[in-house]
Amino acid sequence: MNRPTPAIVAERSAQRLPRLALILFCAAYVLPGLFGRDPWRNADLSAFGFMASIAQGSAPWWQPAIAGIPAEGGPLPYWIGALAIKAMPFADAAFAARLPYALILALVLVLVWYSCFHLARTDAAQPVAFAFGGEAQAVDYARALADGSVLALIATLGLLQLGHETTPELLQLLAISIYLYGLAAAPYRATKARWASLFALPILAASGAPAVALALSGIGAWLCQRSRFSEVRSLTPWLLAAGGLAALSAWEFNAWAWRLKSTLDWDQAQRNLSLLAWFCWPVWPMSLWTLWRWRAHWQGRHILLPLLAALVPLLTSVLMGGSDRALLLSLPAMAVLASFALPTLQRGIAAAMDWFSVFFFSAWALLFWLHYVSMHLGWPRTPMSNLRRLGLGDSFEPSFNPLALLLATLATAAWIALVRWRTARHQHALWKSLVLPAGGVSLSWLLIMTLLLPPLDFIRSNGPLVERLRAHLPADINCVAAPDQSLATLAALQFQGRWRVEADKTLQQTACSYAIQSNAIEIASGWTLVAAVRRPSDKTNGFVVLKRI
Repeated sequence: MNRPTPAIVAERSAQRLPRLALILFCAAYVLPGLFGRDPWRNADLSAFGFMASIAQGSAPWWQPAIAGIPAEGGPLPYWIGALAIKAMPFADAAFAARLPYALILALVLVLVWYSCFHLARTDAAQPVAFAFGGEAQAVDYARALADGSVLALIATLGLLQLGHETTPELLQLLAISIYLYGLAAAPYRATKARWASLFALPILAASGAPAVALALSGIGAWLCQRSRFSEVRSLTPWLLAAGGLAALSAWEFNAWAWRLKSTLDWDQAQRNLSLLAWFCWPVWPMSLWTLWRWRAHWQGRHILLPLLAALVPLLTSVLMGGSDRALLLSLPAMAVLASFALPTLQRGIAAAMDWFSVFFFSAWALLFWLHYVSMHLGWPRTPMSNLRRLGLGDSFEPSFNPLALLLATLATAAWIALVRWRTARHQHALWKSLVLPAGGVSLSWLLIMTLLLPPLDFIRSNGPLVERLRAHLPADINCVAAPDQSLATLAALQFQGRWRVEADKTLQQTACSYAIQSNAIEIASGWTLVAAVRRPSDKTNGFVVLKRI
């Protein structure tokens, strides 16, 4: 006997989000941060360094390297950035490398929409039929939930920074989204589903996550075998073939880089829970609500598929000692799972989400504007004083950008209009509870990338460090030795400072006339100290510039 679903949805509640509004939501989320900034330290800058090394011919395509240090994992993410740099020689290399990754983020949003749409069309996901009619139609209901899944993904805090970097994890996120779409669309788009499944897992393996690809291959094959749809069962050999191709690509690219943590203590478990709590907000409480309300239907493909697709990266994150970049891969599936909570949300919970979003994001917007006014007008003094104390120092000089001010003003006005629309009268659409969380995240990101981009770029990039080093490193030196330095520092020296850098040799082995090392290391014999340099935003750690005697 089939139990009725917990979704009770009237026809008026299955309204689709206007396409222009959805496109503007996505544009306000994807585009800020694409223009006018340097690659930021650590993963973003090091990934750009590998891309630039290929594009400029200082490393082979098959083995990207920075200053002689090879990249771990597959080279596919670096190929994409390198091809973009070579295709746009007239543009800044950092912007050219960032552009295809902005398109990848947009494609992830599209794939999440279609994944949720196809899952919501299945019979097990449909709302209860009313005795005298008036229930939501299947396609309208699926569109409304798909709109909600995109809003849920945009509202997720963990995607905010990592989704706007040029790192291999973003290509892994795309591969996971393609995999999710392939299994979701199998009953309706058999050909597309097969090709999506065949390509998704090799891309995932060639981007540095072969173990996750193999796990998803086995789980996907098991899900397909137990399906009542013949089109889904026919997908099984394609998933197994995709797993074989994933293993082959990982072996060919030498991508089997295990980064598992051997022990898991209580402190680490607490850190994992803390990371999950903020990184996956608000999709994790909504996903739990979905599992509770749909517990009698948990074996339906609209619940089981996104649940398993989210659990594999979640378990991987735990085994890697709480890796946020592994946890990133669970967000598309969790957004789809969270969307099925929308038909079952109680009015009190929805109202609490709305008012929390209004106060939380309005407070942050006010704080960003106060810092902007303090930076340019000198009043109030406290925000700018705090920024200088936290990392700007006295060397930062704010610059006025009228376009940034215009965009920030329009975004703030749009937020006020959105709050007024949501709170002025009762809304019936299923996705109504996620409009303010998604709008608040988009507003915050846009304000940061317009009003506060200059000080943030000053703190997060290595550009100021390179400018300080340039005063002590002649432009015509043969090379700079930088052993034991981070990949981000090496990338800044090589592609922002434009020096030839050697990092795979010790100071005794190198033929370079200048060297850079951390100031905590004893100066090697045969070298003399030229200067001590540190980042303007770093008050403790620094570097020393050495010259061969």
